[in-house]
Amino acid sequence: MIAAASAAAALLAWAPAWTATGEGFLLSFLAPALIAAAATPTVARALGGRLEIQRSLFLVVMVLLLELPLVAVGRLGLALVPSFSMGVVAIVLFAQGPALWFRHMSLYGVSTARHGRSLVPALLQPVAAVLLTFLWIPPTVVLGIAAVVFLALGFLCALLLLRVIDRPLRRGFQSSGLSMMRPLIDHVNRRDPGATGMIEGFFLKGAHPANLRITVLRFGDGERAAATIALPTVHPGPFGAIGASDLPRKLRVALGDDAGTVFVPHTPCDHDLDLPSEAETGKVAATTRELLEELATAPGPNRASPLVRPYDGSLARAQIVGDVALVVVSQAPDPTDDISYAVADRLVREAEQELGIRIALVDAHNSYIEDQGDITYGTPAADRLARDARAAVRAALAAARDGPIEVGTSVLLGYDIGRDGIAPEGVRALVIRAAGATSAYVLIDGNNLVHGMRAPILERLLRHVDAAEVMTTDNHVVHESDGSTNPVGGRYPVGALAQDAETVVRAALARARPASVASGRREVPDVLVLAPGFTGRLLTAISDTVSMLGNSLLMTFLLLLLGSLVALLVLA
Repeated sequence: MIAAASAAAALLAWAPAWTATGEGFLLSFLAPALIAAAATPTVARALGGRLEIQRSLFLVVMVLLLELPLVAVGRLGLALVPSFSMGVVAIVLFAQGPALWFRHMSLYGVSTARHGRSLVPALLQPVAAVLLTFLWIPPTVVLGIAAVVFLALGFLCALLLLRVIDRPLRRGFQSSGLSMMRPLIDHVNRRDPGATGMIEGFFLKGAHPANLRITVLRFGDGERAAATIALPTVHPGPFGAIGASDLPRKLRVALGDDAGTVFVPHTPCDHDLDLPSEAETGKVAATTRELLEELATAPGPNRASPLVRPYDGSLARAQIVGDVALVVVSQAPDPTDDISYAVADRLVREAEQELGIRIALVDAHNSYIEDQGDITYGTPAADRLARDARAAVRAALAAARDGPIEVGTSVLLGYDIGRDGIAPEGVRALVIRAAGATSAYVLIDGNNLVHGMRAPILERLLRHVDAAEVMTTDNHVVHESDGSTNPVGGRYPVGALAQDAETVVRAALARARPASVASGRREVPDVLVLAPGFTGRLLTAISDTVSMLGNSLLMTFLLLLLGSLVALLVLA
């Protein structure tokens, strides 16, 4: 690709003078590109940055492609003004300003966000092009001055561009967003601890202490559980594996094998309860583990109900298991998304006081339409949810009876975030056979479920059980594949997903065994969470940056071309 782009540039510049075209191909385009591709990673690393060889090769190719239309327009200009004294060499020198502009802004973002340290590797390709061109075309003082002016203008326009696009984040968070680009790349691609620490430091600036609540359901007799449902009031974000993001995997690892199959459904909360660091996530994991160990010696009553829904269209369904009411809420088939923690906290407190049973509340998070479905405090949807949840628990209590409880689990792994939109914990099934009925809970490790996909999945499950629900974890690790919401079903077809859900439920049914149920709750004080509105402000700043980027790129590029053209006319 480098050779092809170099040949195209040389042909545009010198054809049909074939001898000059060959020398220009080798010295003005190909050799500078190869030198820059090979040397940039080493020079960047020596100056405290990092650029992989693949990215270095891609960068030189992009510079050559940027130069092609400039050379073509320049050659057309020479055809219109054949008396222009500086000739084709001026076109080659002219193109080095944009080459430096592009290389510097790129290396500043992906190598090191310090102008002095990114300028040196940025200069490699354009300076090599100037020097090697002068090797076979004798330079004059005017040509030397022109080369310096073009490079200086390229650097100044890159400075202007970087300052403009960095302004929203600096204004809102007193931090450079561009300085976070390299750490983000290293975190996503390498899970580099140093990069992760830098990103955590940024989020910790917007953190404040909060008291969190953890509810745990343990199924099984003896030291080793058959299954554990962990419900911390933590939102599994903000991104990648930062803080509470990838919470299902982190909790499963922290709880260990004695927890059995671990389920970490989404609890009703939003980005205000993102954890900004690994240390804060560790506090939640440690408390969850302590609570689980206590429950191993404190089994609850063998009392259960079917999974019931108080009426068609209810936002909640409930199942009594032991001494707890497991309540799953969803607005499906309407859009459903985050439920404010204030809504959930009031709902749980009032329902427990009225009904006299512990409530374990789950947000199924299973019907995604962008920017729809949030339930906030004081809204009609919040009031309806509270009524429906209490009605569901009453119905479950009325249907509960003493008797054996059987539990089975199954897990299907092997998904890829980029290919399937499903995170590392895969698809999990928990089946509960009690009170003359069998219920199934399918948990998919991902961020919400594409609208309309819940129904066909449930249709397959209801061939095997009396009641079922499909849920997602809201794991924000899936965002790193393309920077978007990446809901389950966006990449993985509904037919395959329904088949997978049916497979894990059938396997869980085959493994169902008698089990006792124990539940508990613990407060975790003074955990740092993202401040209210932090994520909203961050998204606004990023949106402002993106909206400014296109205009800023075009404006600084045109300013560079205009300034270089003026300099060329003055020097000619």
